[in-house]
Amino acid sequence: MASMPQDSEYRETSPPSGGGDSEQNLAVRDGSHLRRMFAAATRCLERNVEAINAINVFPVPDGDTGTNMLLTMRSALREAESCSEEGASPVARALAQGALMGARGNSGVILSQILSGLARSMDGKVGWDGRDLARGLGEGTSAAYKALIQPVEGTILTVIRDTARAVQDAVNQGEGDAVALMEVATATAKEAVARTPSLLPLLKEAGVVDAGGQGLYLLLDGARRYLKGDDTEPEPEEKIPLRPPILHPEENPFGYCTEFIVQGQALNREEISQRLTAMGQSLLVAGDGNVVRIHIHTLDPGAVLSHALSLGSLHQVKVDNMTDQHAQFLALRRKETPLSLATVAVASGAGLMGVFRGLGATAVVSGGATMNPSVEELWQAVEAVTGDQVVLLPNEGNIIAAARRVPELTKKEVVVIPTRTIPQGVAALLAVDYNADFATNLQAMERAMASIRTAELAIAVRDSHVGALSIRAGQVVALLDGDLKVVADEPIVALRDSLAQMGAETGEVITLYYGADTDSEAAEKAAQAVREEYPGQQVELVWGGQPHNLYIVSVE
Repeated sequence: MASMPQDSEYRETSPPSGGGDSEQNLAVRDGSHLRRMFAAATRCLERNVEAINAINVFPVPDGDTGTNMLLTMRSALREAESCSEEGASPVARALAQGALMGARGNSGVILSQILSGLARSMDGKVGWDGRDLARGLGEGTSAAYKALIQPVEGTILTVIRDTARAVQDAVNQGEGDAVALMEVATATAKEAVARTPSLLPLLKEAGVVDAGGQGLYLLLDGARRYLKGDDTEPEPEEKIPLRPPILHPEENPFGYCTEFIVQGQALNREEISQRLTAMGQSLLVAGDGNVVRIHIHTLDPGAVLSHALSLGSLHQVKVDNMTDQHAQFLALRRKETPLSLATVAVASGAGLMGVFRGLGATAVVSGGATMNPSVEELWQAVEAVTGDQVVLLPNEGNIIAAARRVPELTKKEVVVIPTRTIPQGVAALLAVDYNADFATNLQAMERAMASIRTAELAIAVRDSHVGALSIRAGQVVALLDGDLKVVADEPIVALRDSLAQMGAETGEVITLYYGADTDSEAAEKAAQAVREEYPGQQVELVWGGQPHNLYIVSVE
């Protein structure tokens, strides 16, 4: 993994000369020491990301535990770096808030809760010592267990619980030195990780330890090294070979890994948990009365998201098709060599993100019109995927410039295919041939992108004039390949006019992706009307869930 670029918002703060703060022999440290300690812990985790990812038992999108934990910690550090105060309390709160907002996957959410416990233990404090760390581990354990409806032993939960108990026992026996307590913490965590296969049959069957627990141990070890003033970089932990897990015939499909943040007022975590428990498995609900992060494995992400919308506004929505990912994983395991080509796509809306995942995109970044992802977010996605050759699909004209900055920030070979619309990105992905070389795939993806015509239908929010067109607020407008060409009073009229101008009669497939503001019944009626008007073409209707656009339409 390449080092963080110099112009990134994230900045690593170097420890004092000699490493850590041991030469100061401080019994009490402030927020700057806390920030540097977690930066050191994150570097230790980063050196071992691939080893942690390699021991995942659950071969689906949220199974990249090392990557998820690393991205969560980077988000925590960015928030801590933006904190202008140097007291322990504000820095700890910033770490917790950054981790919650940037949490990825099950392991990331649990890690954010551990940091929230640490923040509570340091509430109101300017300085901190070993006893505060001990209380923080205890508070973090409690928060992590509460976030899970059905805690499973033999996971990161067991590791943090055993570690917190051992450290508290040492405090009860009179130990208060932070270095000594971190020695206890890392030794206990390492032993707890080694025991995880005996507690969780799935781990024992696969012949691995728990990946989340291993990640937590490495974070603790990095913190310990910082406190000791140890500048040496430990060798990466040895990879533990992974045998493909067996999916028994009686098991249910994996469904969809669904993650999002709800922002609202007086959000009740217990009530949310009770309502969502019946909708899926692996449920985590973390946060407070104003911001709650939710992670769930469900067969019906639409029902989960609909309920969440009744609670407040949704942010950072991510829906991954785990059944498809599992099938791809098993197929790859049967090959002698893994795929070297990785693809990163940008999409907005749970349905569209699921479409790209289902088509084999290695990673999907949330974003689109009015919510363009930053260069750093795109760069992070590229760094997180496995593979040294990466294709980046921006799928929006305003994102292309940012995407073209990414190749200069990474050691990987990254090529930006300048897709300006979602259908162009879909066509490019469909053109990928994993038996072909990188150059051949690039040519095929560019040809496929160029063969697609796109219409984007939306409601005008103000009166305006564009060329010869006069538009009133509330009318339906359509952009054809980026140019405003259609104005109508009804969506179906705009849809028909758009298809006529796109030459739909000469195409083979017409696809309608309907958005978050389009009712499914209306979408079905629209699709039926298109089928009747174009009987010689294949007409497909897909839930995109995208904001702003009533429909995104492609003709190929």
